[in-house]
Amino acid sequence: MTPAREGARFPLVAVYADESCLGNGRDSDNPGGAGVLVEWLHGKSGTLRRYDAWLSEPATTNNRMALSSVIAAFTELSRKGKTLSVVFTSDSTYLITGMKEWVHGWAARGWTRRTGAIENLELWQQAVMVARPHEVDWRWVRGHHGHPQNEYANHLATRAARELTMSNKLVESGFDSWCETQRGKATLRCEVDPFPERQQFRAARTLPELSVLRS
Repeated sequence: MTPAREGARFPLVAVYADESCLGNGRDSDNPGGAGVLVEWLHGKSGTLRRYDAWLSEPATTNNRMALSSVIAAFTELSRKGKTLSVVFTSDSTYLITGMKEWVHGWAARGWTRRTGAIENLELWQQAVMVARPHEVDWRWVRGHHGHPQNEYANHLATRAARELTMSNKLVESGFDSWCETQRGKATLRCEVDPFPERQQFRAARTLPELSVLRS
């Protein structure tokens, strides 16, 4: 395995993503949502800027929405055509382990697995396709444990699932006002995670070549 590269080489962006599925596993159509909080420092002023994105589906699963959060985030980040160093944080072990490990083995075997069909294959391939141009530090965080940015992404996801809404683009974030309303709750840490340090960035393996993506 190629060792992780230390230090961000490109403009640094932090993404916090979460997913929700109302009634996940219930034998019926279960609405779901994905929420994304994007943070970056403005180059000249050094001001931290935050943006939100969210999406929903009327009948889905948690795993599908976790993958959709990657697709939505990197689609928006790629619009200006720049290569970025992205710290992508999620509480989905399915997503983080899959993007760091599983996709490499699947791609090497022609997008097959030894034990049967790959669940959500099309979404895995889309996630790889949109994330591959960037270097990514995939990080897991414990969900529902008071982490402010993760809790906010969950807020966006559950609201999208409940209301079946889509942002369709990055919009100015409501994180600061939301956070102020949450500070009195014992379940939320008051300390917002600081913007990542460039020297602490650890890029994961480059994602598989697009030429091997096939259904």
